[in-house]
Amino acid sequence: MSQENSNSKLYYLAIAISVALIFVTATEYASSQTTSQEVTEHTIQVSGYSEKSVVPDTAILNIGVVVQSQTAQEATDENAAIMSAVIEELKALGLEDKDIQTSFVSVYPEYDYEETTNIVGYSASNSLQVRTTMVDNVSQIIDRSTAAGANQIGGIAFSTSDEMQEELREELIAEAVDDALSKANILANSLNVEIAGVHSSSLSDSEEPIIYHDTAEVATEEDAASTPIQPGESTVSMSVQVTYLIE
Repeated sequence: MSQENSNSKLYYLAIAISVALIFVTATEYASSQTTSQEVTEHTIQVSGYSEKSVVPDTAILNIGVVVQSQTAQEATDENAAIMSAVIEELKALGLEDKDIQTSFVSVYPEYDYEETTNIVGYSASNSLQVRTTMVDNVSQIIDRSTAAGANQIGGIAFSTSDEMQEELREELIAEAVDDALSKANILANSLNVEIAGVHSSSLSDSEEPIIYHDTAEVATEEDAASTPIQPGESTVSMSVQVTYLIE
């Protein structure tokens, strides 16, 4: 057999094998698509929901010091001294370094815009974000911070910690699944079909927007009563999407 005939046969054999592989692949794909379509056609999808109102166990607030002086250095030094005193008070209440985070620092000139644009002084600002699980101590945190010289209190918020949400998670999931199954049974009865099993499911959890207070009513020297702070309630919820097999 000539070399040319041998090469020709190998060429046609390769083509035949390629065609066979394409046919097998196409057949398997069509079969999988048919199976997937059949599964989709014999399912119903419902959502389940559960929620629980809880008293937040975490407080977040911003504490700031703003100082004005003739020079930038004077403003910075005075601000630093006051903020150091504020931090000492916070730690005396039991807060740790991990609970106190600097969120904003700036030094900027003040201008006299009425007569000239000359610089008449400087302002130094320093803000802390405090996060604590000592919710009952928020009033003391505010009062003792202002007593130490803080003059900017705001952005107070309450939320549930990851630990609290984890404790509630199992209960919320069970209630959400029961809610989904109840809805599925009602729908199945209306369609004259029966629930045969679960095809797929997914979870999503959320927390009601935390309660914000833009400013706090800080007690003055004339009225030394503790600053009233109420954490209110926060709603933790769970939703589940379940696709049921029906027959």
